[in-house]
Amino acid sequence: MTVVNTHIFLKQVKSVIGTSEKIRQVLRGLGLKRINSTSTLNDTPAIRGMVVKVQHLVAVEVRSGIATPTSARSRARALK
Repeated sequence: MTVVNTHIFLKQVKSVIGTSEKIRQVLRGLGLKRINSTSTLNDTPAIRGMVVKVQHLVAVEVRSGIATPTSARSRARALK
């Protein structure tokens, strides 16, 4: 039996100015530091819960059955 990995691609599209410290900590936990930063994470319930908390600040794309890109440039291309 083959297990298909599902990944979530995140891109921060809005600023954290005016948000609470808790929201900023969630973004940091997702690996996002500033506008246009990207992150590729495994799709887990914990990550999904974090994404729900910051859904107004990020763009989300879920993909299954692909390998995780290794460089920042390939992750940026994957989001386009």
